[in-house]
Amino acid sequence: MSEAHETNSQTLVFETKEFSFETLQQNNGLATVVKFRILNPHVRAGDVLLVLTGADVHFHGLIGRIDEGYAVATDHGSLLPVLVN
Repeated sequence: MSEAHETNSQTLVFETKEFSFETLQQNNGLATVVKFRILNPHVRAGDVLLVLTGADVHFHGLIGRIDEGYAVATDHGSLLPVLVN
């Protein structure tokens, strides 16, 4: 019999105007894969990123990896505009 492991994921919530990110992939001017700084050491791959403007969801994606303090999340139905620097 295999041992059951309980996993808990968390949701990181940001307001659009306070969310700093780099667009890694985009579709029609919307950021579908983003890289952003993680300051919370408890954030893990498999957690969820939620970016809101008020009650409107602009990005709802799974964090796929974390490396050297940066996380990468994907949402192919994103409504988050690509940042232009």
